[in-house]
Amino acid sequence: MKTNFLKKLFLIIALFYIPLQSMAWGTNGHRICGQIADSYLTPKARKAIQAILGNETIAITSNWADFIKSDPAYNYMYTWHFIDLDKAYTYPELQEYLKADTATDAYTKMNFLIAGLKKKTLTKENKLLYLRMLIHIVEDVHQPLHTGHTSDKGGNDVKVQWFGKESNLHSVWDSQLIDFQQLSYTEYTAMINHTTAAQRARLQKDPISQWLLESNQLAEKLYADTKNGDSLGYKYNFKYIDILNQQMVKAGVRLAGVLNQLFG
Repeated sequence: MKTNFLKKLFLIIALFYIPLQSMAWGTNGHRICGQIADSYLTPKARKAIQAILGNETIAITSNWADFIKSDPAYNYMYTWHFIDLDKAYTYPELQEYLKADTATDAYTKMNFLIAGLKKKTLTKENKLLYLRMLIHIVEDVHQPLHTGHTSDKGGNDVKVQWFGKESNLHSVWDSQLIDFQQLSYTEYTAMINHTTAAQRARLQKDPISQWLLESNQLAEKLYADTKNGDSLGYKYNFKYIDILNQQMVKAGVRLAGVLNQLFG
């Protein structure tokens, strides 16, 4: 009996631990990106998306892809959330790399989901699944460490202290920098969601390869600036919070652009 209890306990712990290790932006970060995207939808896209999501908003549905990691039936989607880029790429180098990319990763799956959502024959069930996953992954790849190194699991193995508590570089960027601001996701969105029409137009013209290049360059900067055992706190927050906010704004604006193209 004791052995069976311990096995069940271990399984429960594992199911909750694994999603946290690979989550991007954390709950609030994803909702902020989704709320920003929602603010820039065309009326036609908004109506089409509401027909798919029902009463669920983009902000709320953006976390679905992380929550379902606790269900083994969705284990096949684990690698959809990131693309490992193991060095600093120039744009031509990255374009060549992506042309030859046949891995199951964020880049190939975004293209797959976009193509799928364009099909008139897509079932209602798959339309919901594809939309939820696309929303989430577009947001994911704007978290720089979701284009991080294979060797350290996108910064998960770069162990640091965050205000004296054990953490890792990935978690700092997922949620701890965001949560340190002590704002709800709606308050946070109101604070950072200020773009001009010209800025949105420029961001929405950028191809996915440009998104990945920007995240790759930021990830390399973070790696160069952080080593195992570093103690991070106020200074780190001051140095990087504006960059993190810019990435969430870009994610939301670009997501709106993709959704407007698909449904607007």
